Amino acid sequence: MPQFMDFHADLKLPDEAIQQIAQDTKNEKADEFGVRQVELFHNPEGNVYCLLEAPDAEAVRKHHAALGVPCGDVHEVSGLL
Repeated sequence: MPQFMDFHADLKLPDEAIQQIAQDTKNEKADEFGVRQVELFHNPEGNVYCLLEAPDAEAVRKHHAALGVPCGDVHEVSGLL
């Protein structure tokens, strides 16, 4: 399945949200749009990068909209491994 990365500026995630995302990622849980979190990178300043598996970029946008999280540019990416 294709992978996508997006960026969120000033999205300070509470610890509970990070824990839930981590659990869903470990369980390889996908949402109703077929989107699955692969990794999430964040820092205390609120910069968040999401690496997601999804059928397409539109599914990524729907995933974020359902969470009430603004979503800017979505980029399809490939890894080294």
